[in-house]
This record gives sequence, C-alpha cells and structure tokens, in this order.
Amino acid sequence: MSFLTYLECSKCGKRYDAAKVQTVCDVCGKPLFARYDLDAVGDAVSRKDLVCREASMWRYWELLPVRDKRNKVSLGEGWTPLIPVRRLGEAVGLPDLMVKDEGIIPTGTFKSRGLAIAVSKAKELGIKRLALPSAGNAAGAMSAYGARAGMESYVFMPVDAPKVNAVECQVVGAKVILVRGLITDCGKFVSDGIDEMDWFPLSTLKEPYRVEGKKTMGIEVAEQMDWKLPDVIIYPTGGGTGIIGMWKAFDEMEHLGWIGSERPRMVSVQAEGCAPIIRAYNEGREESTYWEGADTLAAGLRVPKAIGDFLILRAVRESGGTALAVGDEEIMEAVRLTAQKEGLFACPEGAATLAALKKMLNQGQVDKGENVVLFNTGSGLKYTELFHVDAPIVDPGQKLDYKSL
Repeated sequence: MSFLTYLECSKCGKRYDAAKVQTVCDVCGKPLFARYDLDAVGDAVSRKDLVCREASMWRYWELLPVRDKRNKVSLGEGWTPLIPVRRLGEAVGLPDLMVKDEGIIPTGTFKSRGLAIAVSKAKELGIKRLALPSAGNAAGAMSAYGARAGMESYVFMPVDAPKVNAVECQVVGAKVILVRGLITDCGKFVSDGIDEMDWFPLSTLKEPYRVEGKKTMGIEVAEQMDWKLPDVIIYPTGGGTGIIGMWKAFDEMEHLGWIGSERPRMVSVQAEGCAPIIRAYNEGREESTYWEGADTLAAGLRVPKAIGDFLILRAVRESGGTALAVGDEEIMEAVRLTAQKEGLFACPEGAATLAALKKMLNQGQVDKGENVVLFNTGSGLKYTELFHVDAPIVDPGQKLDYKSL
C-alpha cells in the first residue's frame, strides 16, 4: 500500500489534501511535494523486503503516491542498469565511473518514470483528459501512458523538436500541436486552454507526482550500490525534476534508515546556449531568470526558466556540488566517445554529463579516486537526425579494395 498522507508546498510549507486534484501552491505558486508516513513505511518494509520484488520502479510502492494498485499504469519502467564504464573511465582518467542508463526504459527516456506515476495518479483522481508542453520526450511518454490508461492526450511541442517525438505521439493517438517557439510558449497554450478544454496539465512540477517517479532513480542507485551513494552524481538539467526527486528520495531513505547522512555532490549540467541554472548558481541567486534566445541541439536542455529552479539550486548547494555549462560540440564529441568506448548510444542530454565530467577533472573538481555516476537520460536513437552516415556505397559484384576500408 501507499503511505501517502498529504501534499506540502516545497517553498512555504502549506499543506494540501492529497485526495483532491492539486496543481501548485495557491499562496506562492511553487511545486507541491507528496509526503508520506515514513515511520509507518519503516514498520511495513525493510531493504531486505525489496530483494524479490518486481524489477521496476514499482518495487518501491510504499514510497509512491498511487493508493490503489488497480490504478497502476505501467509499461515496465524503472530498474535500469547502473553500468561500470571502465574503458570510458580510462579515456577520461576516472577508473570508477558508472552510467545509469535510462535509454533502455519504455519510450526510450527517463520521462517514462515521471509520466507513469503522474498518469496513474490522474487515473486514480478521475481525470480523463491530459495536456503537456514538452521539448519532445515527455510528450512521447505522456502519450504512451495516456493511451494505456484510455485517456485523451494533447501535446504541444516546439516545431523544431526531434521529429521522432511527434511521430510516437501521433502513433499512439495523441493530438500533436507544433509551436513556433520554445517550451515556455508551449506551456502558455496549455495553460490558456484549461478552461475551454477541461484538460489537466502535466507540466513539469506544476502537478505533484511526476517528481515521485523521478525520485526512484535515486533509490535505485542506492540499492544497486548496496545502499552506499556515490561521491558525485552528474545530471543533465532542463526542468530539473530528476535532481529534485533524487534529493527528496535521499532524505526519505535516511529517515527510514536505509542510508546514512552522507550525500553525493549533485552536479547540474546545462548547455551553453541555455544555462539559466548555471547563471543563477554563479551569481549566488536562489532562483534563475529567463534565458533569452535559448539555443542548443540538446532539446531537453532548452528550458529557459524552470519552475523548480530554487529546488535545483538548493540541492546543488546543500550537497557541495556545482553547476556548469557545456557546448554543443563538446556534447556531440561526448556522444561519440561514449558510443565508441562502451557501445552505449547516449542522447545529447546524457552525453552532456560526460562533457561536464571532463571539465571538472581538468579543473580539479573531481578526484580521480572518487566514484561518479553519470545519468544518460535517454536513447541516442531518438536523435538520429543529428548524425550523418559517412559510408561507402558498393554494388553487387564490384571488386572491392578491402584494405582501403
């Protein structure tokens, strides 16, 4: 069973009824967090109890917000591998390097974690119609889970989002609207249509439950490392729900006695063409300001202003971590290096973490004896339009100079 008790504003602390449909705090407009009776969770389940459970994020049911298992909408998401990447580590000078590979998850992106929980909870609350602004991958995930739940789905994406995302949304029956603008422009269309269309917006952190799916990444890392967290976690940051969710999970696990008080240094990575979190971090601000002219080939990082920016910055600072930006050329080089050394085709957002690690090593921000986890948040197969195939073409029966290949 779920031990969800209430919702709480992450900024001002006001409490809300978790049995009702909620969005953001009506006092300060900030995200709501699901809160659980952690003492009861501790009495009900131990770390040992998890061992024989299903290999998905639903193994942590007591720490998830869906009360009735009949409302679970799942495609088998979660429990992704934590892969030692020794050849890649040797190439950059860090022997104990690992990648948490979210690219093998349903819909090929970590967005499936958050949307599986959000759609399941929407089903439980009686919601029939969903809408979402997205840079691409979240739209695909919501559309897939919405279809599985029998709901109507509407997605608004920038017109230059990866084509595969629009295709996957349409294939599963969602209504796709392409916007000549950024994800923030898409978000305005969703908000403006609420009254007329009676849809529920699943925008990042504008409902309380996507972050609950994302936090399972942090629980999985702990369990996969025998309940010892890494020294450093490097995470690509658009809306930042992953960092926020993992930071929340660490506190919950400490309360349960599953881990101690130690925390990894949390590193937020953005693209140089859209780096509002990095700018706010460097300027010592608690919140970011809107990034004008956002431009990067890593579509998931093109978020000019995140509603949860203060939570991202809080996690980075409290952990003793940092925030840094990398260029598109560095990102694409990291995609190629990861693939060639490990056979792992990372998405550009995920590869940005390797580019950031290389900078940190050069600047002495990571010790070569530390263990570091990079998050690859999706499959590079969803970004094939960014690549050119340089291959000779031969005809049947043609005499081939094999040594020239």
